[in-house]
Amino acid sequence: MPTFSQRHIILASYIIIAGGLLLVFPLRLLPSLLAGLLVFELVNMLTPQLQRLIAGRRARWLAVALLGTVIVSVLALIFAGAISFLLHEAENPGASLNKFMVVVDRARGQLPPFLDSYLPASAAEFRVAIGEWMNKHLSDLQLVGKDAAHMFVTLLIGMVLGAIMALQSIPDISRRKPLSAALFERLHLLVQAFRNIVFAQIKIALLNTAFTGIFLAVILPLLGVHLPLTKTLIVLTFLLGLLPVIGNLISNTLITIVGLSLSIWVAVGALGYLIVIHKLEYFLNARIVGGQISAKSWELLLAMLVFEAAFGLPGVVAGPIYYAYLKSELKQVGLV
Repeated sequence: MPTFSQRHIILASYIIIAGGLLLVFPLRLLPSLLAGLLVFELVNMLTPQLQRLIAGRRARWLAVALLGTVIVSVLALIFAGAISFLLHEAENPGASLNKFMVVVDRARGQLPPFLDSYLPASAAEFRVAIGEWMNKHLSDLQLVGKDAAHMFVTLLIGMVLGAIMALQSIPDISRRKPLSAALFERLHLLVQAFRNIVFAQIKIALLNTAFTGIFLAVILPLLGVHLPLTKTLIVLTFLLGLLPVIGNLISNTLITIVGLSLSIWVAVGALGYLIVIHKLEYFLNARIVGGQISAKSWELLLAMLVFEAAFGLPGVVAGPIYYAYLKSELKQVGLV
């Protein structure tokens, strides 16, 4: 029976993990991977806190039960909100569209004349345009619906797998087979990279949301400016802030457009404030993310650019995590 050196075993573990991470994209399993890693990490974070109250493995089971309750509650609220919105639209057809048109009409007076022709003249015209677009892209919309259902199912499966893995007992290192031990080391670095990137990005998103919320909900009202959709913009700022770099650009654009509905000076003021805040956040981000994985903003942006070119939108999400994992492996062998 042939014997394998430690070098060959480690090389095999690299190939297996790299192959698995790349197969995630064509198999469309990125939501499942991220959901599983997130649940796994949350259980591991909650367990030490609960062990102060409950001894033994029961604390880990309680952490899984609490996470399950929270996830089911959030999903129930999302479904309830969607149903409530549909019922509201059924009772008041076009109400949301009319609100949107009010913002458009306000913005119309602030835009140059050559842009005015690109805006819908009325809610009825906009509704007709949406209907025509949907008829032309019906097959694409059906595909989007299938993709959304696939993502939802894989998310749930990933959460369940993450919870199951978190409940498993970690075997003694000395009792593992060589390849199993090498794969465990690779997976440990991957989980660590995920934790560093995701939780650092959550901190950044919370900071960004706090600064933006103070501006939209406190400073502007004190100046006598009441921006439409303030609560929605604050929520979107947090959700988009979970995407490194590009999320802030999108949220800033949305806030500037809404500010333009009041006046061009409000839009300019909002944009100026956001630029100043993000310059401050740039140093905070470098400290938060750089302190975790020793990477600068341009490194993460370059990783996102390369992964987007190779794998599309999922690559934008996975790029920073994969890059952090790659850098962890390189640091471990002393190459960087």
